[in-house]
Amino acid sequence: MNKSSRVARYLITLCASLLMIGIMTVIHYSNVKEEKHIKVGFIYVSDINNPYTYNFIRAQKAIEETYGDQVETIAEYNVPEGNEGAAIERLLAAKCDIIFGTSYGYCQSLKETAKEHPEIVFCAATADNAEDPIVENYHSYMGRIYEGRYVSGIVAGMKIKELIDAGMIDPENVVIGYVGAFPYAEVISGYTAFYLGVKDIVPNVTMKVKYTYSWSDYATEKKLAKELIEEGCVVISQHSDTYGPAVACEEAVGEHIVYHVGYNQSMFEVAPTTSLVSCRINWNPYMVAAVGAVLEDQDIEASLDATRFAQDACAGFDSGWVEMLELNEVIVSQETKDLVEQYIQEFKTNPHSIFVGDYKGTNPFDESDVIDLSNGYEENASCSAPSFSYVLDDIIVE
Repeated sequence: MNKSSRVARYLITLCASLLMIGIMTVIHYSNVKEEKHIKVGFIYVSDINNPYTYNFIRAQKAIEETYGDQVETIAEYNVPEGNEGAAIERLLAAKCDIIFGTSYGYCQSLKETAKEHPEIVFCAATADNAEDPIVENYHSYMGRIYEGRYVSGIVAGMKIKELIDAGMIDPENVVIGYVGAFPYAEVISGYTAFYLGVKDIVPNVTMKVKYTYSWSDYATEKKLAKELIEEGCVVISQHSDTYGPAVACEEAVGEHIVYHVGYNQSMFEVAPTTSLVSCRINWNPYMVAAVGAVLEDQDIEASLDATRFAQDACAGFDSGWVEMLELNEVIVSQETKDLVEQYIQEFKTNPHSIFVGDYKGTNPFDESDVIDLSNGYEENASCSAPSFSYVLDDIIVE
């Protein structure tokens, strides 16, 4: 091979090598470009010390673990409903790509802001305003928590049955209590589901409800729970955000027969001898999927294993959006454990409403609006937010 041939071969090899390097560089930078990075904002009505907010913080941590350095999270804590505007503005200034509002009272402000910032995705938990009118970058979500409330009622009913069988309480005068935040549909739907679960085991039961008119007020929640205990309630449950009712039950041991059923978080730590069980909404599936959809420029609702209503979505035990927390095995029977598993499996295989039976109820804001549940009421039929807002005749609101 002469010198000119060797030079030509060398140049061909060099060109081929440079071409390959160029191709690899293009591929590398294409991959880098595809790995999107976003900022995720959260607005919390309280902080990690509050069971309700703690569940959302768990979802925030799940997002961070799932997407690693693709996401940067920014949280605003202890934001009262009605004062969320400043928190929203700070998250906008931080250039968040998606913002999660975690309390019902934020939903209107979030939707109005969404109209002004179509480049940002807004997701409001427990909201009921996503559909009319639809704003393309505004979404709502919630678990079918009535399922968990109902199963909690089954647990409470089984404990009451044990007390009746043991001759410890009068079967003709069984009263249970409930500490609720506000007379909203979300609260009424929840305590009705709990009550119906108890009645499936102990038909002759009455329930008393007291409202705190606050989502999170430890002193008032505890005070109202103590009043219900003094009035003879043998089980206390709650739709309020603190440990107050559970502590009240534990402190009553020795003076009253009373047990507690919690919400959002296990209450064993503060009520080890009276806490039966708790249920909660698991926010992880929705919030992790929503962030993934934004990263992939996909539709949020299409990314979900859930029932979808345009810009709104819900699910229950079937998709892991609702969970029963551990049963207190020290005071809960094996028969109860087996029954809980049976009911959960029924909800998983055939999600259904439980608002049916020989009951009548009245709208607390309109006495002329009366419902008969003989033919049933389908909860979450058209939205993720609970809509059942009738107080049954057997429930006493004080």
